[in-house]
Parts: sequence; structure tokens; C-alpha cells
Amino acid sequence: MTDTTRGVEVAATLDCSGLLCPLPVYKAALELGKLETGQVLELICTDPGSLEDIPALARQRGDKLIAVEERGDAQAFWLEKGTTT
Repeated sequence: MTDTTRGVEVAATLDCSGLLCPLPVYKAALELGKLETGQVLELICTDPGSLEDIPALARQRGDKLIAVEERGDAQAFWLEKGTTT
């Protein structure tokens, strides 16, 4: 975990390893829909396109991208559910 994510309480973790676009985006949107405003989703992806797709998802939905961490062939994202969805 990075300094940015220390102390962040994760409400749900979604592992989308091995899935290609658009599945990580679709599954992340479904999981965020289950959370309450302000709760955090930790999302793990291996699709390199996720580095662009997940921040775009957060912007479109009104969620906050707290941090991104590259882990070799994987990426971890921490998304805080916003109030607009």
C-alpha cells in the first residue's frame, strides 16, 4: 500500500486480474453501485488499458480516484464512491 492509501478503510476489494476491457470497467461500476457514498473500492487489474479506463470511469461517475499503484503486470486502484451515482 502506498502512503496515499495508508489509513484508508477499504469497504470492498474486486480482483479483475485476467479480464480485458470492458470487463474491469463494467465490474467496477457494478461494485461501486453497491457501496455507500464515501466508501472505498480497491480494484486490482492486469489489463494495461485500465490505467486510462479506470480514471475515466471515476470522472464519468463522479467518484474520486484516491490512488493508483503499479504492481509489475498488475495495477491497483482505490476509488471512493461519490455522491452523483
